[in-house]
Amino acid sequence: MKQYIGGILPVLCLLMLLAHPSLACAGASQGLLLWAQVVLPTLLPFMICSGTIAALNGIPLLTGPFRPLLSGLLRLTDQGGFVFMTGLLCGYPMGAKMDSDFLDQGRISLEEARYLLAISNHPSPMFAAGFAAPRLLLPAPAPSQAQLCPLWAFLAALYLPIFPLALLARHVYLKKEQGCGYSAGSLSAESLSAAVPFSFDEHLMSCLETMAKIGGYIMLFSILALYLTVMPLPSAVPSWLRPALLGFTEMTTGIQMIFQSLGPAGAPLIVASAAFGGLSGVFQTKSVLKNAGLSIRHYISWKLLHSALSCIFFYAAIKGLG
Repeated sequence: MKQYIGGILPVLCLLMLLAHPSLACAGASQGLLLWAQVVLPTLLPFMICSGTIAALNGIPLLTGPFRPLLSGLLRLTDQGGFVFMTGLLCGYPMGAKMDSDFLDQGRISLEEARYLLAISNHPSPMFAAGFAAPRLLLPAPAPSQAQLCPLWAFLAALYLPIFPLALLARHVYLKKEQGCGYSAGSLSAESLSAAVPFSFDEHLMSCLETMAKIGGYIMLFSILALYLTVMPLPSAVPSWLRPALLGFTEMTTGIQMIFQSLGPAGAPLIVASAAFGGLSGVFQTKSVLKNAGLSIRHYISWKLLHSALSCIFFYAAIKGLG
């Protein structure tokens, strides 16, 4: 009996697909369109460019102006600072990918890589400002009085929790040895470039492979999200549960559903969904973590904590506006 337990879930998924093929087709189409129209054109150029910068020793040029913040406050090496900036600017799962790649290449130590995984994988400011923020309404006494949340308040709620998380993660992972509090990577950037000549074609194929994995997960979780929109729930279930489940499952579809279903009352759920990234984001992150020293369970714990802190920061921001 035990040997069949692992096959129960995929069999149930197959039966669900056969029972509602039109929903499966619509969900797959939505997911692939999201990937082709939004994720691919915004993430792939950043992925190609950041890898090329790292291979051609351009990291100090990019991180130099921000060294007081990256090294002084966050206590990151130059290589680690580049991973952090990439994850902050490019969006899921670019921070985790660069973190895993730099660890495999010996550019950063295992301690720093674990620390970075806790603080360097986020939605990009472009996604936050262009997609999530226009759907973030401030709660008001009457729905007709609802107003858009100021962009600065949303960005503060999304990114300011990085600093308390960094302080906590340093205590968890930091080993005070050398450099910025981390043992050095096994190879410097210069010696790595000399030992492994850069091939743009190989780098491009690696980026395309990663994008194909991301597209596959977006498609699968878009199908699941669409099933959740039509799944019957008991009448006693609160109205916010379905949109919350969608936000927990797939960030983009969930934010849209929360906005349409709950309006201003769903603002904290939108903030929490953006900070967590959804199960789709978790699986995308897992697909790029090639090093066994990086734990997806630890990553999920940090993202849940980040999501809770973002809600607290958001509540403080809107109270300050009031």
